[in-house]
Amino acid sequence: MMSYRILISFSIFLYCHSLYAQSEKKSELKYDSTYAAKLGADDYGMKPYVMAFLKAGPERSQDAETAAALQMAHLKNIMRMAEEGTLVLAGPFLDQGEVRGIYIFNVATVEEAEALTRTDPAIQAGRLIMELHPWYGSAALMEVNQLHKKVQKISITD
Repeated sequence: MMSYRILISFSIFLYCHSLYAQSEKKSELKYDSTYAAKLGADDYGMKPYVMAFLKAGPERSQDAETAAALQMAHLKNIMRMAEEGTLVLAGPFLDQGEVRGIYIFNVATVEEAEALTRTDPAIQAGRLIMELHPWYGSAALMEVNQLHKKVQKISITD
């Protein structure tokens, strides 16, 4: 009976300690109206974006050298859009399926995203096509590109 009470007491202690630790973490992260406005956040900390699904296009018969040059030009275009702030997130899927990757554009309309996709050499060559959708996500995504620079040891375009 005594060990049961000790176990219950210890469990209650752990639970209370967990609650205290969570409340300490919550107090560190407080709403910052200036920061939220800088990121374009609404009251929920969210904002509209346009998400693109990059799919294999109809023209994929380029020789290896041409395909590699198109890929490098595609990556450089990604870096350009990220630097100008119109591309928040990009990355390939690793399964080699029809959907090759995603973009999240920092634009308000699908039409703006369409204009950006037309700057991609892989789109121009028909190697990729994009399916665009309005999307609502965390305004904190706006910080991903700057944070990425802190963890990137080698550039994908070097």
